[in-house]
Amino acid sequence: MSVLLSAQGLGVRFGGLNAVSNLSFEVNEGKILSIIGPNGAGKSTVFNCLTGFVRPSSGTVLMKGKPIHGFSPNRIVQKGIARTFQTIRLFKGLTVEQNVMSGLHIRTNTSVFSALFHPPKYRREEELVKEEVSRILKFVGLEEKADNRAADLSYGEQRKLEIARALATQPDILLLDEPAAGMNHSEKNNLRELIYAIRDSGTTIVIIEHDMQLIMDISDWIIVLHYGELLVEGLPEDIKKDQRVIESYLGEEG
Repeated sequence: MSVLLSAQGLGVRFGGLNAVSNLSFEVNEGKILSIIGPNGAGKSTVFNCLTGFVRPSSGTVLMKGKPIHGFSPNRIVQKGIARTFQTIRLFKGLTVEQNVMSGLHIRTNTSVFSALFHPPKYRREEELVKEEVSRILKFVGLEEKADNRAADLSYGEQRKLEIARALATQPDILLLDEPAAGMNHSEKNNLRELIYAIRDSGTTIVIIEHDMQLIMDISDWIIVLHYGELLVEGLPEDIKKDQRVIESYLGEEG
């Protein structure tokens, strides 16, 4: 089993506050890793470090054994890491198809000059982009909504669209930041199946989520954060029974 992504001694300070302290973990290829913990545990800060939105104060982040900490978000996407956000960030005035196309731009090579003058190479690339967008929309179940404005989608569909746009970057790892937030029971079931499908298609997944039933169902491995530090990690069945987790986090849910 190969390690695709790892954090080693990761630390983040905001002024005098340690948001993350000496955190180390590994993401194995082809698996679903979940990061849980109470609000303020440092989960989103970890995601922001992994994706270039926050520069770590200490430690390293390695992708396929090579350091990526300190890289810009765009460069990290090029290295094979994509993400969604806790708050949906779509281009609401654009169509579903156009939103997914925006995710593909990082993988296309055509210059602005080519786009203006439409040489054969540009036209062929445009055809390939449309084919790929169509494939992704079918994969997430939004193919019939391609021409709809993103703003006109239901909440669950908007979540799917954000995932589709992230998948358009052809990531090796997809980071999902509370994808089930605000979803009803049916939407969560659909999300569960989509996450499995993404994993089965060859994309490794790291997920932050407060829905413990979903986490226990889908996770291969769980790490639990508490005040920016690793409290415990393990298999779902072990995490569920761990007294430290129950006291610091799961007990809050009851």
